Amino acid sequence: MQTMKTPVLILIFLMTFQTLSAQLERATRSSMYLNYGRTGANVREFNQMLENKGLSPMRKSYGNFGFGYQTRFNDFVLGLEVLQNSGPTSLFNDYEIDYRTTRFLLNVGFSFTEEGPFQLIHYMAIGAGSLNFQMLRENNANTIDQFLQNPESGYILRDGNIQKSSLNMTGFLTEIGFQTSYDLPIPGRDESLEILARFGYAFSPFEDSWELNGINFGATQAGAFIRVGAGITLPDHNFFYRDASIGAHLIYGLNFTTPDALNDNLVENGLQPFSGRPNNWGLKILGFNRSTLYGVDIYNLGLDGQANERMKHNLNSVRVYGNLGKVLFDLRNLEIGAMGGLGFGNLRYTLYSTSKPDFPRLFEEPDFDGYVRSAGLMGKPELFISYALPTNRGNFYDLIFAVHGGYELPLTSYRFFDLPMFKYMANPYLQFSVGIRP
Repeated sequence: MQTMKTPVLILIFLMTFQTLSAQLERATRSSMYLNYGRTGANVREFNQMLENKGLSPMRKSYGNFGFGYQTRFNDFVLGLEVLQNSGPTSLFNDYEIDYRTTRFLLNVGFSFTEEGPFQLIHYMAIGAGSLNFQMLRENNANTIDQFLQNPESGYILRDGNIQKSSLNMTGFLTEIGFQTSYDLPIPGRDESLEILARFGYAFSPFEDSWELNGINFGATQAGAFIRVGAGITLPDHNFFYRDASIGAHLIYGLNFTTPDALNDNLVENGLQPFSGRPNNWGLKILGFNRSTLYGVDIYNLGLDGQANERMKHNLNSVRVYGNLGKVLFDLRNLEIGAMGGLGFGNLRYTLYSTSKPDFPRLFEEPDFDGYVRSAGLMGKPELFISYALPTNRGNFYDLIFAVHGGYELPLTSYRFFDLPMFKYMANPYLQFSVGIRP
């Protein structure tokens, strides 16, 4: 199966952005938004296996939670979106069966309406994704040593394993749909509140995609959907170059931390420790209005390795921050600023077998893998320096290069049973970003 890497999708986005903007008079709108909805889907082969065993099938829909960015050039619309999808939970004996998928999509569209409070857009999207399908029961361990000695509590199947790295997204995904939105003014602000709805159909076009252990799970990445949401937008009549804009940035980071406490327990229980620092890829949406900064960061830290001769393991953490800050220095194309972020972080350790049987035997004998999770609040201060490079004579958008430095601080306790993971979650970081800003 061909793997699509996130940087390649970003490159396509930038090239399309350049081609369209070279033909247009000026940028008219940029937005960032959140949405939630449901998609209809029937995991047919798995449900058929359940019915053959006299069991009830899984419900035929899954939830969508998305975060996106969009910019409009006259009638052309370009954007990107990250979707986290959660399947229904089914119970079998002491096991919970469910699935999660992640998608990264690049959108191109056309507006049927003139620039104004009401918009109707037709769009299509391409991208890549990941799938996590699991059947797990509660592990009876009370300590991390007990868990490492007897981790087997079900199975976890992954395709495009982003718990190793965001760059592991795979497959070819498409989406076709419509978006309608309406702007509500925010008193005292140039931005408006955008209320939006999206509906359409998501496709996983290749039949052999998303097949795991003899069953095809392609329906988890497809189906008719409807999503509603809200966001912040800068309409045309409030859009002034150098005064206000919203940009999208790809970030790569170095987190100066190692899981020393967990590594000690791994070695004591005959497993290989993790080596190196976690890799860090993500997305930053950053808006500014005069000297005020606001935005959202999403990034994914991962460590991966061989645990022993029959098992592998990974340690993963997803961080989502809402940021607010100020531009401290602005001279021509050079900016220096400071931000503070408050958000959510999780921490997940997976110990999994590399040789599991196919279905239906795997369903009948599921105990191969182990999983432990913790979650809580995170905070961070951050300083950055950025340089804006105009990309064409019309100055439709700037290419932004930036360096960000800060310190992440857990605001709640992170524990794997009796093992504190606070020191691993608290770390200085250095990030490099490249992006576009209309």
